[in-house]
Amino acid sequence: MLASQQFSSKYRVQSPGLQNGLGHVFAAAVVSRQFREILLEDPETALQRGYLGEKFELSHEERERLTSVRAHSLADLVKTIAAF
Repeated sequence: MLASQQFSSKYRVQSPGLQNGLGHVFAAAVVSRQFREILLEDPETALQRGYLGEKFELSHEERERLTSVRAHSLADLVKTIAAF
């Protein structure tokens, strides 16, 4: 199994208010400090780069939510997005 497939199947975030696309983004941020830092600093760049060769499939609304929030920690980002 490819690394990106292992990542996708192993790290699924299940939370009411978070769709699968956002769950994949947050899972990547949990396992990768580098991805997390980019996501918090420049979410658009993080989404464009993807993680482990995998691009994130986000709806327009999910992308807008994620790129409009400025948070200082992953926990704050997730809480804010989940509250939408």
